[in-house]
Amino acid sequence: MPYIKIHFLGGAETVTGSKYLLETSEKNIMIDCGVFQGLKKLRVSNWEPLPVDVTKIDVVLLTHGHLDHVGYLPRLVKEGFTGKIIGTSPTLAIAKIILLDSAKIHEEEADKANKEGYAKHSPALPFYTIEEVKEMLHLFEPQPKEEWIELSANCKHRFRYNGHIIGATFIELKVFDKDFVFSGDIGRKDDVLLMDPDRPQWADYLFLESTYGNKLHPAFDVEQQLIALIQQAIVSKGTVIIPSFAVERIQTLMIILWKLYQRNKIPNIPVFIDSPMGNNVLSVFEEYADWHKLSMQDYFAAKHHMNIVTSYKETWEVIDNPKPKIIIAGSGMVTGGRVLTYLQQMIDKPETIIVLVGYQAEGTRGRALLEGAHELKFFGKYYPVKAEVHMIESLSAHADQQEILDWISEVKNIPEEVFLIHGEPAAADALRVKIQDTLGWFVSIPKHGATKNIIV
Repeated sequence: MPYIKIHFLGGAETVTGSKYLLETSEKNIMIDCGVFQGLKKLRVSNWEPLPVDVTKIDVVLLTHGHLDHVGYLPRLVKEGFTGKIIGTSPTLAIAKIILLDSAKIHEEEADKANKEGYAKHSPALPFYTIEEVKEMLHLFEPQPKEEWIELSANCKHRFRYNGHIIGATFIELKVFDKDFVFSGDIGRKDDVLLMDPDRPQWADYLFLESTYGNKLHPAFDVEQQLIALIQQAIVSKGTVIIPSFAVERIQTLMIILWKLYQRNKIPNIPVFIDSPMGNNVLSVFEEYADWHKLSMQDYFAAKHHMNIVTSYKETWEVIDNPKPKIIIAGSGMVTGGRVLTYLQQMIDKPETIIVLVGYQAEGTRGRALLEGAHELKFFGKYYPVKAEVHMIESLSAHADQQEILDWISEVKNIPEEVFLIHGEPAAADALRVKIQDTLGWFVSIPKHGATKNIIV
C-alpha cells in the first residue's frame, strides 16, 4: 500500500539544522542534512542520534553546500547511513570544502579545550574528524540540474537553479503523482555574482524557507556604506573586520571592493582575505564558471588585488601590521574560524570597525554583537567589546519577504499545504499571515520533530 510520511528533523522553528525525511513505501529520501547552530540547546541536540532508523534512509538530496544543510552528513554515516548523497557538482564541491574545514576546526577546538582545561567534558571530542569526512565522500554522486532522475518506479527528482550560493538549487520531487517542492535557500535578483533564481510552477506540498519572512531588505547603497566605513578606518588608523561566510559572501565582497578601487572610490587600502575555506571556494568559481555571471577576467583581476592569507603565521603578521586595513575572515556568524583570532586582539579597540554582512542566527556571537553585547566569550574567556559594530543587511544572500512571494508567484495550482521552514518563529508567522492573506493558501509552521502523513 503506497504511503508518504514527512519527518521534520531540523530547520523547523529555527533557521539552522535543515533535515527533512520523506518516508515512503518505495524509498526513504532525506532532503538536506545540516547541523544546528546558535542556541546552546540546539547545538547540544546535534550530539543526539536522529529519531529515525538511519540505516533505512536510501538517499540524501542536497539543496546546497552550506553547513546548516550538510554539516550532519558525517554523523549520519556514523549512525549507519550507506546510501547515496546527491547534489549538483558545485554543491558537492562546496560541501567537501566546508565539511573538511569544519572537521579541522572541530579537531582544533577539542584539542585547545583539552590543553587549556576549559572543556566541560573530559576529554573534549570533535563532533566529527577529518578522517570521518573523507570516509563519507565516496557516497557523493553529482547530478545535473534540470534533469528528472528516477529514484524508484514512483519517485523521481530534479534540481533547479536557485541563486543564493554557487551550485544551490531548489528540489522538485514527484512521489506517487504528488509534487513536493523544497525551496532550500532562495537567492535574490540582481546578485553581484549569481543569476536570478528559477521559480517553481507546480507544488502540491511546498517546503518554503522563511529566514526573512518578516522583513524587507533595506535599499541602502552597499558601496556607499563600505566607502564611509573604510574612510572612517583610514582617519582613525583602525581596522575594518568583516566576519564573512566563505561561500559567495567573500567572493561578493572581493568583487565590490575591487570595483570601488578601480573607480577611485576608495584608496589602495590593503584587503586581507583570511579564510582557508574561502580560498578553496575560489577554485570552485573557476571550475564552474557556467554557474555564475562573473567574467573570469574581472574575477582574476579582483583576486590578484586581494592579499590571500595562507597560513596562521601570516594571520599574526596581519594583526601586527599597524596600518589601516580591511580583514575579511570566516566565519560569517562569528561562531568559529580565523575571525576569532582577529577579534581576540582588536575587539577592545575603539578604532576597530566590525561589519556584519549576513544573517546572524539566534544564539551566535554575531547576533550578540548585532544586539549590542558589551562583551563576547570565546576561547574560554570574555573580551570587552569596544569596537564599533555595523550591519550591511543588503548583502544578504537570502530572499526577503517580497522576494519569497515573487518566487512562489508562478505556482499555477493551489498547494494542499505550505510548510514554512528555516525561520525563527516571528519570521515564519509573519510570512504565514502574508501568504494566507494574499494567496489564500493553507500554511502551517511545523514543530521540530513533527511528522505528517500524506494521503496518496
